[in-house]
Amino acid sequence: MTPISTTSLSTRLAERTLQLVDIASESGAERDIVEHVLGVLRAGGVEMHDAGDTCVLAGTRSRGRRPLVLLAGHLDTVPAQENWPGLLDGEHVHGLGASDMKGGVAVMLELALAEAAPRDSERAAGFDVGYVFFGREELPSSESALSPLLAREAGLREADLAIVLEPTGNVVQAGCLGNIDATWTFTGRAGHSARPWLAENAIDLALAGVRELHAREPERETIEGLEFAQVATVTTLHAGVARNVIPGTCTANVNFRYSPRWNAEHAEQELRRRCEGHGELELLSNSPGAQPPFGNPLYARLLACSQEPAQAKQAWTPVAELAAAGVEAVNCGPGDPAQAHRRDEHIAAEALARGYTLLQTFLGA
Repeated sequence: MTPISTTSLSTRLAERTLQLVDIASESGAERDIVEHVLGVLRAGGVEMHDAGDTCVLAGTRSRGRRPLVLLAGHLDTVPAQENWPGLLDGEHVHGLGASDMKGGVAVMLELALAEAAPRDSERAAGFDVGYVFFGREELPSSESALSPLLAREAGLREADLAIVLEPTGNVVQAGCLGNIDATWTFTGRAGHSARPWLAENAIDLALAGVRELHAREPERETIEGLEFAQVATVTTLHAGVARNVIPGTCTANVNFRYSPRWNAEHAEQELRRRCEGHGELELLSNSPGAQPPFGNPLYARLLACSQEPAQAKQAWTPVAELAAAGVEAVNCGPGDPAQAHRRDEHIAAEALARGYTLLQTFLGA
């Protein structure tokens, strides 16, 4: 393992990120990175707890007399695309998960280590801080390790604000969209490809449905100054059993990102209204979103420290799981959202340092 440098904040964070990138942790195989995180925290004298099921808790685990802030980040990555192990070129860390979100995890670790280090006075802002590391975030939300952790650890549900270090370019992104995945099945009539007029090609039925769905403009909704866009998109399409057979069925996956104001049932009804005139819809998953934590004084404090206006989160993120557990949450992390899940994924050392400094300022360290 490469030792961590102490020459500069950006270098230290970049080297920490590279260490994390070089530990394979595709969803469902997080044990090695859990052990690494535990080892780093233990060596730094951080109070920590192996919470089981790919989860690690550090710092404060329940609210006392002072407000409790949670910093949360996932340890897993999507599958590799010939981009592992990583590379540090001086200005950027390249490799699987660098932006989404091992850079954010590196910032969390360095903040936890700094808080545990001897200091002359208590934290000026008077906050307690908990650090929540968890796995399986890149899988469907029903498989995430975070919601079961929140159910097991009642103290976490007392937090005054949670900050999820998902890649946002160090901009505070509030709220998140709901997310539905569904199978859309189009049924025609199979036949011989030499006599297509005797069949009904399910691909034609699918194309008509997909064209109509995709012709809809994004439906934009402004919630207290933050603009969210509802969109439904077909992401996969499959048909055919042989090269000389007109397909009688065609199946698609349709993904619907819906308003944080809608509940799961309303969103399902709306997607069915859009799709069922063309084919049969079968829901695979439905995860409601979360509204921004307007009125939360810690949210206002974070925005003041950021010195940039908040943005709407045009995605689903674990802030929805936290909101469902009664914890108001936002997204704010050093990674670039445009780099997430790319083969050439990378993160700038300077962005890591800015993310660390922003959170350090917010926490009053």
